[in-house]
Amino acid sequence: MNLGYKMKLEQTQKLAMTPELRQAIMVLQLSATDLELYVENAMLENPLLEITEEDHEEKPSKDEGKDEGKDEDDFNEEWCDYLAECGQIERTFEKAAGYEEKEYYSLEHYVAQIPSLQDHLYLQLCLALSDPEDMEIGEFLIGNINDRGYLNIGLEEAHKVSGFQMQDIERVLRVIQSFDPAGVGARDLQECLLIQLDQHGQRTPVLEKIISVFLDDIANGNLSKIAASTGITVQEVQKEADLIKLLDPIPGCNFYLPGENRYIVPDVVVEKVNGEYVIIVDDIAVPRLMINHNYQRMVKQKTDCDKGTVEFIQSKMKAALWLIRSIEQRRLTLYKVVQCIIDYQWEFLDKGIKYLKPLNLKQIADMADLHESTVSRATSNKYVQTPQGLFEIKFFFTSGVESAAAGGMVAAESVKHGMKEIITTEDPYNPYSDQQLCDLLQKKGINIARRTVAKYRKEIRVPSMRQRKRYR
Repeated sequence: MNLGYKMKLEQTQKLAMTPELRQAIMVLQLSATDLELYVENAMLENPLLEITEEDHEEKPSKDEGKDEGKDEDDFNEEWCDYLAECGQIERTFEKAAGYEEKEYYSLEHYVAQIPSLQDHLYLQLCLALSDPEDMEIGEFLIGNINDRGYLNIGLEEAHKVSGFQMQDIERVLRVIQSFDPAGVGARDLQECLLIQLDQHGQRTPVLEKIISVFLDDIANGNLSKIAASTGITVQEVQKEADLIKLLDPIPGCNFYLPGENRYIVPDVVVEKVNGEYVIIVDDIAVPRLMINHNYQRMVKQKTDCDKGTVEFIQSKMKAALWLIRSIEQRRLTLYKVVQCIIDYQWEFLDKGIKYLKPLNLKQIADMADLHESTVSRATSNKYVQTPQGLFEIKFFFTSGVESAAAGGMVAAESVKHGMKEIITTEDPYNPYSDQQLCDLLQKKGINIARRTVAKYRKEIRVPSMRQRKRYR
């Protein structure tokens, strides 16, 4: 065996992940909302970037008549803007300096913030209690109520931490538990449900026993076991279970959570116009970027700047141009991918979810002449608004099940939709089992196994046969 050092010349190909390429990849997978924040941060770091004002009025050229006092007016306007931002002048000074306000602001421009659960409880506390010490106890307890509406601290721990008397803490907690929403301030689920029954005047010994002992059996549909243990009929247990299911297990869920997104902004909008589907990449929220003209002139007139300044501006200009190019490339890639999806899933857009076809990333990548990873990044965390509703773009990439009726494969989402229709029309006193659902789907030409039916049923959040069964 000959060991030694040798010099060998070899030519290979490899991908160099430059900072610009990393930025382009990151921009591609950002949603419209995240891209807006990213652009705002980039503008803070790069002085060459500025927003394009597309709706500005055309300014007179140098050859046209130019007032001698224009430079002075621009100087006054700039200083008015600067001082107004610093809060040193009033709007009247801007008008006196010749600054015309384009938009008048009023209270209609501001949206009131939805109160949090703690704000809502504190307002009721101020109306219910007047003693200063009770107010302190109430504020302490409300501060330990989480966003779900449950008390995170035990009474013994509250006594040790706050130093208040145990009986006073218990008394104030009972007051808080009478507040809206019903069930707030409970320490566990059972107490939360019992508080709601008290407020509604529906608490009975039977209900109290079922909630305290048999709550898990209610969830699993073991009504016969509850009837045998409580000595009442199954029909009565079913009636009590229906009442319990009307209660709210999370009393604080309807209140505002700081930083929570309560709505989805679609990245792409698909509309049908004159029989054709039109794709609109919804990037209105993303500012239109351009290079500042003053810095462009400074680069051209190199004699007016030192070498360090020119190099700094050139590096920032390169970064700005690459960001603008990356945003435009993101828009074109997203448009191309969605166009391929629409061409493939046009029956779904016309007729509904029953006609959704199985689709994977490789198929779209081949149609769009892109790499699978590019398609994956372009569709991640993005939503499309279609005539059939709002969907995540990943929704269209679904597996399939063999179907003799369709002459090939049918999408899993279509099978789930068919299962929902069957379960909706079933006899509630004799619901279908998973095997019966499997047989019904096979009669429709869908070749599916029972365990797959059980899997799909759980994914669409349909209870089991025992949990769906009703008693006469």
